[in-house]
Amino acid sequence: MTEHTWSYRSTAGHLAGTDLTGYKVEATDGGIGKVDKHSDEVDDSYLVVDTGVWIFGKEVLLPASTVTRIDPEERAIFVDRTKDQIKDAPEFHRDTHLDDKVYREQLVTYYGLGGPFGGRLV
Repeated sequence: MTEHTWSYRSTAGHLAGTDLTGYKVEATDGGIGKVDKHSDEVDDSYLVVDTGVWIFGKEVLLPASTVTRIDPEERAIFVDRTKDQIKDAPEFHRDTHLDDKVYREQLVTYYGLGGPFGGRLV
């Protein structure tokens, strides 16, 4: 089920090629930051979110499967996790983790079907 973790839901409203940089990101319980980088490659889609002061200026990597809705008019992305769930995810370091397969598997376990938050089938 790894491929589903890295794919947008068909109902999220994602249009391939749309630049999501700068979109605000909303967890189920409030804002978590803005998109700093994103990928919409097939089976390798994700958001890198700059959390600003929320968790001391760190970045987090969110698999595309966490996105429930994209609102282009509001420039907002809504995800199906709480702030605490995102904060407690495996720590992200841009310099080492973007292409790190072990880190990606940790995220699949954390966010995916076998993880603590259930995941879902697409």
